[in-house]
Amino acid sequence: MMRGPSLVVAVALLGSSLAAQGVMVAPHAVYINHRDRSGSVLLYNPGTEAVEVTISTFFGYPITDSAGAIALRSVASQIGVVAGPAVGGLIFAIEPLAVYAVAGTMLIVAGGVTLGLPRTVSRRGEERIDRDSLVAGIRFITGTRVVLGAILLDLVAVLFGDAIALAPVFAKTILERGPVVLGLLRAAPSAGALLAGLLITRRPLQFRAGRTLLLVVATFGAATIVFGLSRSLPLSLAMLAITGFVDMISMNIRATTVTMLTPISLQGRVSAVEWVFISASNELGAFESGAMAALLGATRAVVLGGALMIGFAGAWPRLFPPLARLGRLDELEPEPA
Repeated sequence: MMRGPSLVVAVALLGSSLAAQGVMVAPHAVYINHRDRSGSVLLYNPGTEAVEVTISTFFGYPITDSAGAIALRSVASQIGVVAGPAVGGLIFAIEPLAVYAVAGTMLIVAGGVTLGLPRTVSRRGEERIDRDSLVAGIRFITGTRVVLGAILLDLVAVLFGDAIALAPVFAKTILERGPVVLGLLRAAPSAGALLAGLLITRRPLQFRAGRTLLLVVATFGAATIVFGLSRSLPLSLAMLAITGFVDMISMNIRATTVTMLTPISLQGRVSAVEWVFISASNELGAFESGAMAALLGATRAVVLGGALMIGFAGAWPRLFPPLARLGRLDELEPEPA
């Protein structure tokens, strides 16, 4: 049975995720959402990974359960991605302003249950807040090859493998379908990711993390190539679902690896740096996809992106040997600060 604090955290994550995604359905909310929600993501996400480890240890869970906590957060996020726009669309059809009222209420509820968690004692001690402490997260990432390799691999994957950014082009000009098919194409990766997240929460990964990470990245690339060449809607949906499935596994390995190897005193700062790179790569990846599609055509751009992903997976063991040799996630221990 789920313990009380875990239930509180799950409610908080799901509420905030549904609220954040639900607001996106209002067309006139895009500009407000683009400014406000971007800031909330940067403030919210870096803290959660450190909080998950603290909760796991404070309430008697083994620190290895952090992998399950990270997977649970991802599941909550994917539920928000899938259900948020749908629920928000229904509310918008009834009353547009109600979308904001419901989203705001859910965020307040999520914040309230988060504040209901018992207080913990800070483990930072008497560390001085100066320039060295501010750049400590960057210094740790660049000095730890496993962490740097995991973050950079995720960055290049998002930067060059963002086929879903071209979903409108594929829906209209390649598959020759309408808005409903576009919605299905956008939902397919989230459906695959949700399935993978649910499986991981039930049965955490028991394989060697390094090899598994490279394998799922190569699989992501192969599925992207098939999607780019496909002219069949069922095949396209299946390939996008596979990309979401393996991307969730990749994300879980990366997030768990970074969290487990980072000393607790540095986790907030390391997560903040990590999320800056990830958030930037999401936006740049969409731009890169559009630019390459304009230059080469949508099909060639997607196929090239998938081929690059396979190439990165093959080259990464030479660039970051410690990452390729990484063992099971439950065997990881924090690196020295």
